[in-house]
Amino acid sequence: MRNSRLQFLFCAIALCLCCSAVILGLSNHAAAGTVQLPQSGQKQCYDTNGIVISCADTGQDGAKRMGVAWPNPRFSVSGDCVTDNLTGLMWVRSPDSTTRTWTGAMDHASGLDLCGYTDWRLPNINELRSLVHSGYNEETCGSSPCVYLSDWLNSKGFSNMQLYGYWSSTTYAYDIYYAWLVHMWDGDVYYYYKTDNYNYVWPVRGGQ
Repeated sequence: MRNSRLQFLFCAIALCLCCSAVILGLSNHAAAGTVQLPQSGQKQCYDTNGIVISCADTGQDGAKRMGVAWPNPRFSVSGDCVTDNLTGLMWVRSPDSTTRTWTGAMDHASGLDLCGYTDWRLPNINELRSLVHSGYNEETCGSSPCVYLSDWLNSKGFSNMQLYGYWSSTTYAYDIYYAWLVHMWDGDVYYYYKTDNYNYVWPVRGGQ
């Protein structure tokens, strides 16, 4: 009986040591996987009525400006392509104004031969969302404030940016008949039926 109790005690100790090792391993892994997110781009602060106020002690994004700072210049133009110096992704400089279904958008993007590259594709929702500037209306487009996100993008070297939705390659998990997209009038992220042919295509290449 005594030997059985000793064996049980040794097994319990060994199990505790194993659990501790796993927990420590997970903690180290989590610390090593820290993500460096970029700044939103917003520099001003607002009250509940949308009036610009001083950022002091507001705790708003315009005051904190947390995240990785944007490079200057943010975008570099090379012929018919534009490289985002923040993400390293290369985008078509002037996407066409033809609307397509989700499948048609995938086919169009993957069939491009542009700037010496043939590995173009439809961006995933995170890649497409990375082009949204949350403070676009705080910037000037020419001599007046940028009214839409598309105005800001066009002022940074892109052209022919449309106001409405651009498809991503990411399916909406709750209902696989939908896919995510980004509206370029304000950066709103939403989802639409994949068979709808109301949305545009903005091909990308590169990235991890």
